[in-house]
Amino acid sequence: MVLLRLGRRLVMLLAVVFTAASLNFLLPKLAPKNPVETKLLQLTESGGALTDIREIVRAYEEKFGLDRPLLAQYASYIKSTAMLDLGWSIAHYPARVIDLILRALPWTIGLLLSSTLIAFTLGTLMGALLGWERAPRVLLFLAPGVMVLAALPFYLLGLVLVYLFAFTWQIFPMQGGYGLTTVPGWSWSFAFEVFRHSLLPALSIVLASIGHWALAMRGMMVTVQGEDYMVFAEALGLSNRRRFLQFGLRNAILPQVTLLALSLGHVLSGSILVEIVFGYPGVGQQLFRAIQTLDYFVIYGIVLVLICAIAVAMLVVDLIYPLLDPRIRRPGSEQ
Repeated sequence: MVLLRLGRRLVMLLAVVFTAASLNFLLPKLAPKNPVETKLLQLTESGGALTDIREIVRAYEEKFGLDRPLLAQYASYIKSTAMLDLGWSIAHYPARVIDLILRALPWTIGLLLSSTLIAFTLGTLMGALLGWERAPRVLLFLAPGVMVLAALPFYLLGLVLVYLFAFTWQIFPMQGGYGLTTVPGWSWSFAFEVFRHSLLPALSIVLASIGHWALAMRGMMVTVQGEDYMVFAEALGLSNRRRFLQFGLRNAILPQVTLLALSLGHVLSGSILVEIVFGYPGVGQQLFRAIQTLDYFVIYGIVLVLICAIAVAMLVVDLIYPLLDPRIRRPGSEQ
């Protein structure tokens, strides 16, 4: 049963990735003109590195076989994508798209993944306590602050933090992943500098996200307290702590885990504006620059990576769901 379920989810994952890759190929074909060819012609007419532009045109035509039938071009594209060959960057030729993405990916994962997990943990616990009827009354004073934080977007809070802590008080760096004169390397000094530069963007994400998690968890906790198993647990004389953790929190957290999967899937794109505000060298910043320069191959590559990230995150959460809710493991529970 477990292997069958895993196989079914893997097939679904491959179907999502295949569909995303197909759309990446077909959407440019639906345009009246090929956007990549149009951009290359614009660069050629504007002068500059004419030799490089001609090299890009030749590489592009060779890669996709523009003189061949559409089906043959599609087969060539799918084969290249399966081998992680996403083409060349127009704006940074001869750099390859996969190299640009892999260069920016660790920055985004390190910043946004840790920030999202911290915000999820703190927000979920805070929301559970706010919705627990036997929680300390002093926690009620946190509710207005949580609602205010839930209404603030990442980039607006980031601008406020930059103004206060970087511009006015000059406690933290204003932007970038490290100093302009710093040479990246594997050393404790460089790691500490990266950590200092990531504090403000991470703080903006945590503060702006914690309210959403808290409000969602508070609603679920209020709902589960009226369930029969909660009444039965209280009738058994179980301690308040055990009823909160084992019966209340464990059942109320299931929808939160699904939301976490979607949030982790959007980790690469969900905070693009934060990376732009802080000049952080992540995937969001790379996507913003690609849109500015109409670097279509980079845009298509990042979009494909984002879709794959969401699909993988949903697969992982779907596999760990039975660990959180034993009812899913029962025979016949799958539809």
